[in-house]
Amino acid sequence: MKRATGRVNRIGLSRSEYGGDPSTLCKGCGHNSIASQIIQVAFELSLKPHEIIKLSGIGCSSKSPAYFLGMSHGFNSLHGRMPALGTGALMANHSLRAIGVSGDGDTGSIGIGQFKHLVRRNVQMVYLIENNGVYGLTKGQFSATADEGQGLKYAGHNPFPEIDLCIEAIVAGCGFVARSFAGDAKQVRSLLKAALSHRGTAVLDIISPCVAFNNDDSSTKSYGYGRTNQYPLQEIGYVPVAEEIVVDDYEPGELRVIELHDGSYIRLRKLEADYDAGDRIRAVERLQRAQESREFVTGLLYFDSSRPSLAETNNLGDAPLASLPEARLRPTHEDLEGIMRRFR
Repeated sequence: MKRATGRVNRIGLSRSEYGGDPSTLCKGCGHNSIASQIIQVAFELSLKPHEIIKLSGIGCSSKSPAYFLGMSHGFNSLHGRMPALGTGALMANHSLRAIGVSGDGDTGSIGIGQFKHLVRRNVQMVYLIENNGVYGLTKGQFSATADEGQGLKYAGHNPFPEIDLCIEAIVAGCGFVARSFAGDAKQVRSLLKAALSHRGTAVLDIISPCVAFNNDDSSTKSYGYGRTNQYPLQEIGYVPVAEEIVVDDYEPGELRVIELHDGSYIRLRKLEADYDAGDRIRAVERLQRAQESREFVTGLLYFDSSRPSLAETNNLGDAPLASLPEARLRPTHEDLEGIMRRFR
């Protein structure tokens, strides 16, 4: 591989060497910004790419691991099944750093059960949720995190209450729960660095607006089109270029109202300076209060480093199971006989 020129980090890698393939996502998509921040954080922390495993499911969000850390390990799983795959991989080799990238549909709908069990087991993984409230890869249906009453141009109005995935993580026992906004690069980087150093599961829910489908309150599919039951082989559309939404730095407790690409607004409030991230009850209360006022509170919502990771709970030892020779993994005939005698 051709070595890039320019500034290098402590292990001799440049920032460009932490990159991946060119993005195929829409221009202005917040997922691209998140990938960029992962690259920057990995460079600044001098992470060794071969010690990282990237995991994902299905959806626009699950494509994004291809766009960062190209020299690392990676596995793209079935829809909603990334947590099980990650649990197995990290049981086999708990020396890897894991970055799981999921979406609000991949996590909050088909994968909600797997997500909850990953969290309760405290698998050592940075679990990123790129949250846009829609199924962007399949033309903009509502996801489980869409606001009740929200309107989308292809999906009508959502009649169901939204699921707050940060609340779900806290209730399931997660020791690191945070929320941010893709346009707040500084905060995303800080939270990523903290998440990568956490002892167990670190859930980071990042609000990442969809510029293609979550930008219009009315449907462009007419009643007449549906009535005639037309099914074209391909849907040819045009997604306009949009600038990435970026917010300036703002103070703890301050509210920022951000205009999105479609003219709608999102209300961001940084957690107050005196907020106690170690108070689990207050974290749930603060999230529910933000839900009532239609705000997204951002920052580290809850932190508890006391729980052992899954590898520690299972006494896996320092050597990863994947590195052990067969002689240490397979019991001898005498050992197996001894075990069997205990059950007779």
